Amino acid sequence: MKTPITEMFEIEFPILAFSHCRDVVAAVSKAGGMGVLGAVAHSDQDLEIDLAWIREEVGDRPFGVDLIVPARYAGDDDGGLTMADVAALIPGEHRDFLNDLLTRYEVPLDEDTNDQESAWGSLGKSADAPFSANRAGEQLEIALSHQPALMANALGPPPPEMIEQCHKVGVKVAALAGSRVHAERNVNAGADLIIAQGAEAGGHTGEIGTMVLIPDVVDAVSPVPVLGAGGIGGGRQMAAAMALGAAGVWCGSVWLTTEEAETHPVVKQKMLEANTHDTLRSRSLTGKPARMLRTAWTDEWDREDTPDPLGMPLQSLLTGGTQQRINRSAHKSGSGAEKLATYFVGQIVGSMNRSRPAAQVVLEMVQEFIDATESLGNQLDV
Repeated sequence: MKTPITEMFEIEFPILAFSHCRDVVAAVSKAGGMGVLGAVAHSDQDLEIDLAWIREEVGDRPFGVDLIVPARYAGDDDGGLTMADVAALIPGEHRDFLNDLLTRYEVPLDEDTNDQESAWGSLGKSADAPFSANRAGEQLEIALSHQPALMANALGPPPPEMIEQCHKVGVKVAALAGSRVHAERNVNAGADLIIAQGAEAGGHTGEIGTMVLIPDVVDAVSPVPVLGAGGIGGGRQMAAAMALGAAGVWCGSVWLTTEEAETHPVVKQKMLEANTHDTLRSRSLTGKPARMLRTAWTDEWDREDTPDPLGMPLQSLLTGGTQQRINRSAHKSGSGAEKLATYFVGQIVGSMNRSRPAAQVVLEMVQEFIDATESLGNQLDV
């Protein structure tokens, strides 16, 4: 295939795979697409280890890294707030709600945790560590040291420092956009590539559907190439995205049920059994609207008598340790933890009904794309 994306990254297929799993990233890059490691939950040490492993696996093939590099965090002028400072902002009613939730669902405490209070700060940072843009900058430096082909910023326009550092070493910068305005803002900031992500997508999304969003963004930022995202898990969706003007596709959810994926086994099984209606946009995990599996967790947060989710990053801090506690016990069939277990996934989950190797997903997507475009061509009366 030949598109601005395949030429930009010298890859065979314009399929970019976002995944938190290094095995998926490597498998897709080796299959002719390009894997992109979602690194926001990685510690600096884990990021170093995973990127070194990916580079060893893929050789000279390109891969990317996706970070959240904020333009600014609260408290940056004073060196950044500490995790203890942020934790102190969490209202008591939210702590009480989670305590009650875990008690009602009989989710056991971790063996190494005496109470839920200590679990709330379990986000891979010490209580006195600065919660500032400095950490994102450190991760950016680690990522660039492994010579990725692409750096993606998951939330908001890429900061000038990120653009400058990446371009200095020849690395392209991508940014996600859920509207025409967001896309224009990202291009004005210096992004080389826009990911137009529709509301069907898993994780943080806007409210505009992919079918409407892609051509709107393409028209707004041309000639900057656009990747279509949201509801894309097969070749027919890929063909539709490219017919709307996208130069390729950005897929995330479809890799969650692959054989390589590190998705929690209970959550993976839920995804394999889910239909298109089994997702919703909820602020219950991060504080920003994000599409995920509907489970007892999202139902509890949607009740009228429960507190509203906090904003980002407070909600993540509030729920991070709780989610770890739930996941450690979710393997017990019929347990409250199993009912609560959830994760981000898009509406394409309805067709994710079998587990396959990631490379097979790539090749089947390409074959379906070929079949779809040939079928359209046969409908022309010439």
